[in-house]
Amino acid sequence: MRLLRDAHRPSLRYPDSQPLTAQNLHNSVRKISPRNASASYDVVMVTAIATRLKIRGLTVELPTETGWVRPVNDVSFSLAEGETLGIVGESGSGKTMLSLALMGLEPQGARRSGEAWLETRDGERMNLVTAAREELRKMRGRDIAMIFQEPMTALDPVMRVGAQVEEAIRVHDSSAGATEISRRAIDALKRAAVPEPERRARQYPHQLSGGLRQRVMIAMALAPGPRILIADEPTTALDVTVQKQILELLAQLRRELQLSMLFITHDLGVVSQIADRVMVMYAGRIVEEGPTAEVLRHPRHPYTEGLLRAAPRLERGKLTPIPGTVPALNALPPGCSFGPRCGIHVSECDSAVPELREVGARDHRARCILA
Repeated sequence: MRLLRDAHRPSLRYPDSQPLTAQNLHNSVRKISPRNASASYDVVMVTAIATRLKIRGLTVELPTETGWVRPVNDVSFSLAEGETLGIVGESGSGKTMLSLALMGLEPQGARRSGEAWLETRDGERMNLVTAAREELRKMRGRDIAMIFQEPMTALDPVMRVGAQVEEAIRVHDSSAGATEISRRAIDALKRAAVPEPERRARQYPHQLSGGLRQRVMIAMALAPGPRILIADEPTTALDVTVQKQILELLAQLRRELQLSMLFITHDLGVVSQIADRVMVMYAGRIVEEGPTAEVLRHPRHPYTEGLLRAAPRLERGKLTPIPGTVPALNALPPGCSFGPRCGIHVSECDSAVPELREVGARDHRARCILA
C-alpha cells in the first residue's frame, strides 16, 4: 500500500491552495523517494499479530511556577509486532516528551499516570508507569531503545564510538568477555551499514559525518537486541540523500529484525512512506490517528489539514502556513486547544474538549466535533 500508487485519485482542495494529492505530498522538497512505486520504501500492513506496547491514558505532568502542566495528556495507542507508528506535530506538541516518558527519562520532578504495558523479551508484561527505576534501567536498551534527535550531542565526544557501542552491550550482558563484546559491536556497526567498521570504531564522534554519526546511534540502539525502537527525528539536519539512506536502513532493519518502531518526525512525506499508522499530536493530545494512507488522503481534523497544506512542494506556489503558534501549556484555550487557530471554529468548540472518535473509515479517529 503506497500513496504514490493512488496519486490518480481525486484530490482534496482547500481555499487559496493548490490541490492536495498524494503526488504533491511526495514532491515535498525534502521528499527523496523515486517516482516508481516499486522503488519506494515498503509499508507493511499489520494484521492481527502480537501487541508489544499498549498505552492507556498516559499523562505526564511537569511542575512550573504557575502550577502543573501536561505536555502529554491522556494519550492512548498500541504498537504491534513489526509495525511502525508515525507521530507528527509541531514543536511543543508533546512528541518527544511522550517518548521520554516511555523510556523513564522524563525530567526530574515529573509525574506520570495511566498505563503503559510492555511485552518484554522474556514474555512478561511490565507497566512502565509504575515500574521501579531499577526495572526501567534494565528495560532501556534491552526491550526498548531510542535514537535521540541529535547524534552529536547524544554521543560522548571523548569516547571512541566503538567503545560506546560496546558499553550498550556490556550493560545488558555482563557475562560476555571483552573479545565477544568487541565482535558484537563491530557486527552492530556492520548491520547499521557503517563502512570500514573496524576503523570507524576507533574514531571519535567529531571525526564522523552527520550520516555516519546517525548510523552509529542506530548501531548502539540495536546492539542489545531490543524489540521496540523509538526514532526521534532521526533524519533532522541531514541532507536529502543521506536522509534517504537512513530511512532505507531503518526499513530494512525493521523487516530483518521484526522491529516495532515509533517514528517521530515533522516531515509528512517521510511518514507517508515509512509508517503503517500515523498519530497527529497537538498540545499534548492526540487529535487524529489512523492508517497512514487514509489520514493523509482524507484528513478529518483541521490541524492535520493545516499540516498538509503547509508541506513544501516542488511546484511553484505560496505555502499556506497555519496561523498562530502552539499555545502555552499553562494557558490552553477552553474546549478544543486548536480552536484559536482553526479556520472552521464554531462556538461549540469552546464548550468542552472533543472526544477522539471514529470518523469515516475503520480505525480512523479524530478529535473534532465537525469531523
